[in-house]
Amino acid sequence: MGEGNGQFSGLMDVTIHRWTASDGVELAYREMGEGRPIILLHGLFSDAEMNWIKFGTAERIAAEGFRLIMPDLRAHGLSGKPHGTEFYPKSILARDVGELVALLGLTDFDLGGFSLGARTTVEAVGEGMRPRRAILGGAGLEGLRNWKRRKTFFLETIDMFDTVQRGDPHWLSIQFMKSQKVDRVAARQLLDSFDDAFIEWLQAFTMPTLVVCGDQDDDNGSAEELANVLPNAVFREIPGTHMTSITRPEFGAVLAEFLSAP
Repeated sequence: MGEGNGQFSGLMDVTIHRWTASDGVELAYREMGEGRPIILLHGLFSDAEMNWIKFGTAERIAAEGFRLIMPDLRAHGLSGKPHGTEFYPKSILARDVGELVALLGLTDFDLGGFSLGARTTVEAVGEGMRPRRAILGGAGLEGLRNWKRRKTFFLETIDMFDTVQRGDPHWLSIQFMKSQKVDRVAARQLLDSFDDAFIEWLQAFTMPTLVVCGDQDDDNGSAEELANVLPNAVFREIPGTHMTSITRPEFGAVLAEFLSAP
């Protein structure tokens, strides 16, 4: 793990670390704050800077006494974007998270994510990871049960990247991909590795779990329905769509309140 490079966001320093996964791919994570560790996983085509740092969510949580560990998922952000299906086996993102937990020697931590990060959290917990608390943001039951529908939409987005006109359902996703300078080859290979979530994974969420979603966000189905089928979950609604809810101050406030509760 390399030395961090200082960044600045608001009042708190953000440190960038790099590490090497078991298949040789170099991955990166950002760190902020001190205290109880929480791993936060960003959404598809995004990165830790965009989802957690830029709009103040990380700083809001860190202020409550948390050490935030925010990976850039494989094929995203500062992490490696290798080309080759061998770098994108099934469950690769959950495997990367597990290796990072082992690398950092974490035994008592919290885990959460938004959209793709929430799906990765579901897979990690379903396959045996046991955080103290879990957060599923921008996620709904149907989106987990029928992830292939969402996967197909994003594969279409990549295929139509240079031809879509404003007003098309894929338009906003393409503009976001352009702003994030997404590597479309790596993104496609990662998307191809995804299957629908095993619904039995949800029964592993015996820890307190927060399901949080925008009041205009039904991209992944009903978040309230997801909370209702989890063994130990609460549902919180905040303003916004799938694209905007994560930028709202209410998002960070709800996460900080949940994580800080006795």
